[in-house]
Amino acid sequence: MDVNISILPEAVAFASAETGHEVLHRLSALYADVYGLDAEEIIEGLEQREALGSTGFGRGVAIPHCRSNAVKRPTMAVLKLTRPVDFRSADAIPVTLVFGLVSPEGAGATHLHALAAISRLVRDEAMLSALLDAPDAEAMFAVLTNQFLRDAA
Repeated sequence: MDVNISILPEAVAFASAETGHEVLHRLSALYADVYGLDAEEIIEGLEQREALGSTGFGRGVAIPHCRSNAVKRPTMAVLKLTRPVDFRSADAIPVTLVFGLVSPEGAGATHLHALAAISRLVRDEAMLSALLDAPDAEAMFAVLTNQFLRDAA
């Protein structure tokens, strides 16, 4: 994979939320805490994108995304929800895994390649199972980084 997605260990977390809106707020707070991004800018971008149509990918996964001049390359944050949340996914399966993506404003193709890389990741049955079965955020981060390192090779 020729996409360079930035992710820090602290950007993978377990969280609880009752609604899709609350999920987006948790995600923006994670971006603020870990990457120092403006939570208000991120929530606004995520909500604007969500207003265009649900980013519920299907199979219990959502990929909310937006753009910001505050990042230099696609930057990911991941939430594993303690209880599934309705995200208006096409398959109507509530979401348990949330892959947030913030890309630079002018990163058209790069942003699309990053979304495609995340999509491929969660379409892989073994990978999806490994992420869902991970007992904690540290184990999830290890699964993710092992996959991205393997794809980059």
